[in-house]
Amino acid sequence: MTHAAPRARDVADADTAVTALYRGHALGLMRLALIMVGDRPTAEDVVQDAFLGLHRRWGHLRDRENALAYVRSTVLNNCRSVLRRRRLTPRGRHEPPVWSAEAAALVGEERREVIRALQSLPARQREALVLRYFCELTEEEIARTMRVSRGTVKSTTSRAISALGRILEGGER
Repeated sequence: MTHAAPRARDVADADTAVTALYRGHALGLMRLALIMVGDRPTAEDVVQDAFLGLHRRWGHLRDRENALAYVRSTVLNNCRSVLRRRRLTPRGRHEPPVWSAEAAALVGEERREVIRALQSLPARQREALVLRYFCELTEEEIARTMRVSRGTVKSTTSRAISALGRILEGGER
């Protein structure tokens, strides 16, 4: 009987902490996933799975202050898994998302061009740019999220910016 109370308290702590984290960061993580995987339902699944995993592992986290970094890394890893499965599944070529009327009204053609160009970059370059300029993370935070060195973040970001510029200037894909 004495084991039930601490377990219930741990679950309540996880519920409270993960709910607060979700409320504060789910939308941004959903946008990150959307840019990475290209469709909203999959992006929502990726983010939900990341938060579910955080909730399950809450009692095992060494540093709960880094829970956001853990979730962000999980979102990226889940996106990579989705993209890997798409490459392995013989369904033909994955097309970028079709923009809804609401999205088209809210997002200008220029922004859609940038997103299409981003989606044509290699995954690691796309991740680095999205984390840097969309999520506004520091190089150190990006390195932790992507699990690479800071130097790799710098060089990958530089190559990605150059490639993105070439795509947007010349329309190359």
